[in-house]
Amino acid sequence: MKKFDEVIEEYKEEFLNDLNELLSIRSVSAEGDKIPQQALNWMLRKAESFGLRTKNIDNTAGHAEYGEGEKICGVLTHLDVVPAKAEDWSCEPFALTRKNGRMYGRGVADDKGSALCALYCLRALKECGITGNRVRVIFGTSEEIGMKDMETYFSQEPVPDISFTPDSEYGICKGEKGIYHLEISDPLLNNGKLISFYAGSANNVVPDMAYAVVGGSGRIDIDVQNNAGEIKIENTENDVKITAKGKAAHACEPYKGLNAAAALANLLSKTMGYESVGNLVSFMDDCIGNQTNGDSMGVSMSDEESGELTLTLSRVCIKKDESKAVIDIRYPVTVNGETVLEQIRKKAGERGLEVKVIDEEKPLFLDEKSDVVKILSKAYENVMGTAPELYTTGGGTYARTLRGKGVAFGPVFPDDDSRMHNTDESLDEEKFFKHFRICLEAMCEMMNF
Repeated sequence: MKKFDEVIEEYKEEFLNDLNELLSIRSVSAEGDKIPQQALNWMLRKAESFGLRTKNIDNTAGHAEYGEGEKICGVLTHLDVVPAKAEDWSCEPFALTRKNGRMYGRGVADDKGSALCALYCLRALKECGITGNRVRVIFGTSEEIGMKDMETYFSQEPVPDISFTPDSEYGICKGEKGIYHLEISDPLLNNGKLISFYAGSANNVVPDMAYAVVGGSGRIDIDVQNNAGEIKIENTENDVKITAKGKAAHACEPYKGLNAAAALANLLSKTMGYESVGNLVSFMDDCIGNQTNGDSMGVSMSDEESGELTLTLSRVCIKKDESKAVIDIRYPVTVNGETVLEQIRKKAGERGLEVKVIDEEKPLFLDEKSDVVKILSKAYENVMGTAPELYTTGGGTYARTLRGKGVAFGPVFPDDDSRMHNTDESLDEEKFFKHFRICLEAMCEMMNF
């Protein structure tokens, strides 16, 4: 029987060609489900070409399976991605670019690279003649917009006995903070002198671009000194357009980005005053701002298990007939999310604003002695020679859907800046194929637990 390292080396070029093809499918779930469905069908066809059993669940999710045992083991991955603007990248986002020892492309790290890797690992188990429990690589299509895909999948298929999702960092993520996406709106449409204000394309991304149009004749000069971000001002006869450029980041780590929407709200508020910018923008500046810990909202908190709450402004849409913003909140694993929500409703209500829950994910926290932690620890140590660290995260993964039977595990190593949800998303190629080896070892261990 061939060794796993030899099999991975044999697959390498074929894998990279397939990854390029998968990345070229522009499966941005925030733009609709049609293209993510194409990615799902592509993956299931690929699995069938490897001689694996497949099942499509309502064109929303599906799986490839190998093994004959009674227990079901799962590897949960997603094929949808967040948006990418080609003009902001140093290479084509919807293709695989290999340069300077790195692999670039939207989805390389989150999560198409891992999805295809897990499928190839299933192929390797089959071709190496490994037998045991059934292992399913499960593919979703809407992880980035609330994980309704897994609700649909698990309404028709059993939750696996043990699972992991390669959609985070190494070592083993034993806990994930609770998540709220809240829409804050002004029912009175009190927008002051603002004609429009737009920012953000996804609920879980720090926006890197925002612009506003302010009505009024004549030229308006705005002092942009000491304002965070890059500001551009365009004066016309009838209005002024102000554009702010910041830096994108995953909303679970908003402090790694520069929030263009918050910067623009602050600039407008300082220059024009709260009455002139309207209720929502004044609230955005006064109660959210460039902070990332929710202090001005009155929800700053932390715990020993998972650290500090994060809160960031992710989307804004203000126009003649609409005035709303979306905030992303990640709260500690020991906190009751209702207390956070009540405080934000209170704060917004004081300004005449309304709060609607778009979605919520309850916190996840697993015992270090659980079967899945033991199995993944063994697999990691077999490859890396050292035990993995256990940690918690503000990120939200499919592990939340597994009812205490799974965790997030890889693919990103702590010293590799993957730039998830940012421009030039990438992974170190050598480290990625190390992940390939760990993933294969973990799936082999699960087949025999």
